[in-house]
Amino acid sequence: MNIKQAAEMFDLTVDTLRYYERVGVIPPVTRNAVGYRDYTNRDLNWIYLAKNLRLAGLSVESLIEFCALSQKRETEDVADAQKSILFDQLNELDEKISEMEKVRNLLQYKIDTYDDHLAKFKSGELNDSNVEKMWERNYEKQ
Repeated sequence: MNIKQAAEMFDLTVDTLRYYERVGVIPPVTRNAVGYRDYTNRDLNWIYLAKNLRLAGLSVESLIEFCALSQKRETEDVADAQKSILFDQLNELDEKISEMEKVRNLLQYKIDTYDDHLAKFKSGELNDSNVEKMWERNYEKQ
């Protein structure tokens, strides 16, 4: 598969794929007889992994480290280091998801109570001094 096809497959630009290879986010891509990149399934797996790990928030530097580790002679230390990078990112992603769930629950609460809240303000039942303290509510499980 050529670079244009690979880029289209993963909704990336050709420049991004060249950059990923140049800086070491993905290993060097196989070349055909005339020197053009010829993406193998292994290369495509790397692109897929890199794209998704970037979407999850993994830094380019961490991806470079992960890729560099994969090109070393396979040892228990290399495998442990790679797993550690993935585990750390999973923990970070879980924290982000938890925060996003709280924000989602807050938004759902605001949508669910909006009309009632507005009516209470209009009727004078609520005012600036007796409005609920939203920051004190627990939005984890609504």
